[in-house]
Amino acid sequence: MEISENPFSLPKKLHIENISEVWYKGHFNIYFTNSLIVTIPNVILVVFLSSIAGFAFSKMKFIGRDILFYMFILGFTIPVQAIIISLFYDFQNYGLINKLSGLILAETGIGLPFGIFLMRSFFMNLPNEIYDAAKIDGCSNFRAFYSIFLPLAKPAVLSLVVFQTIWSWNEFLLALLLIQSENLRTIPLGLMFLKGGRYTLNYSQIAAGITVVSLPLIIVYLIFQRTFIEGITAGAVKG
Repeated sequence: MEISENPFSLPKKLHIENISEVWYKGHFNIYFTNSLIVTIPNVILVVFLSSIAGFAFSKMKFIGRDILFYMFILGFTIPVQAIIISLFYDFQNYGLINKLSGLILAETGIGLPFGIFLMRSFFMNLPNEIYDAAKIDGCSNFRAFYSIFLPLAKPAVLSLVVFQTIWSWNEFLLALLLIQSENLRTIPLGLMFLKGGRYTLNYSQIAAGITVVSLPLIIVYLIFQRTFIEGITAGAVKG
């Protein structure tokens, strides 16, 4: 086997048939679909809720605003491993174990603290005079957010889309905890179970599986590359 002879060299020949074998015999067509079912709603929910919350925490004034914001930010300080047991029992009580909807809900809750932090930081850099002018013109808070601030936040929104897509697509621990049926596995779980015999590894199939996992993320990054860079550098320099 070439990889055992020289692990760091390029292959002498590309075996495209390995991808086809992994896709059908390894059930990656099912795992790929499950990952799409989980990732797309998760990204939409996190981006939508984070944008609204980020706008509220940055421009609107209400009692307990800062305290509520820092309670959300506490999600940064608590690792998933610390809440994994209680999360399992809570989801079991609500009948959300072994359901893709439960996985979507869990990933959305864990993704919100970062999303809110990112969107609030971006909205804080937009002048308050824009919000004041919108209120004088008779805009409601939601109209000001939807018609004025959300279009201005396009770089930050697309950056959040990229971040959340990568995280949700690659999420392994929550899927391992909440998903038990083989036909509901996401693609990281499928990659874990993609191996050869009991004491051997099928490196060609594993490499093909990694290619299938990585390719969608590369495509997403290439599509949003320009706006992604604009979003993560927004507010870094004030003119």
